[in-house]
Amino acid sequence: MKILFSPSEAKFKGGELVSIVKENYIFPELFSKRLEMVKLYNEYVLSASNDELIALFGTKKQEVIEHYKTDIFKAPTKKVIERYDGVAYDYLNYGTLSKKEQTYIDKSVIIFSNLFGAVYAGDKGLPDYKLKQGQKIGEVSCEKFYKKHFSDVLEGLLQKEEYLDLRAGFYTKFYKPTSPYTTLKFLKEGKVVSHWAKAYRGVVLRSVAQNNIKTIDAFMIMKIENLEVKEVILKGFHREIIYDIKEK
Repeated sequence: MKILFSPSEAKFKGGELVSIVKENYIFPELFSKRLEMVKLYNEYVLSASNDELIALFGTKKQEVIEHYKTDIFKAPTKKVIERYDGVAYDYLNYGTLSKKEQTYIDKSVIIFSNLFGAVYAGDKGLPDYKLKQGQKIGEVSCEKFYKKHFSDVLEGLLQKEEYLDLRAGFYTKFYKPTSPYTTLKFLKEGKVVSHWAKAYRGVVLRSVAQNNIKTIDAFMIMKIENLEVKEVILKGFHREIIYDIKEK
């Protein structure tokens, strides 16, 4: 079973100098396209005006702009899952999982990076970049670029697997499912929630890894603390599980 997951705007700094080469990423046959986007970003960052960088990075803080206005190919890198910070990743708490559970995450979770596109959680070589969600690099839309060039290989992989789509809605712009898949919705006191949705995506992913879930059927009967299934909606090949959050 595969799990599709969102990245996070927040990232941990530092890392090691692992090269950005095709051997370090899923779909090495498409590395030239991935590299095309990263090079475009790098060239833009090194030549853009301050106002253009404010728009690209989504911040006016000059110290942040200076931090990211560097050659990405000379930046230290981390394993993908260890680069991202943020609410969902806090609740996943990858570092406290067992080696077996971490390996499950590394090989089963596909994260949709705003800059690098679809990558395995265990892929190496992710630098500390900054790119505001939905922001074009010059005239190029990252989500449209990756949807065009990566949808076929993602479809080829996912059609062979059951998969759970835990992404935020924006990331369907990178890849829209074309085969049976399952999504989750979280309600608190009858209302859809955003912060808690991020948190419980992390909680769910942690539980899935701890229980070594291999099928959607196994997932459906898995107990998750503070969550209670309210309804399951089937529309074509899309299953949506609606949870009530029982946490006080």
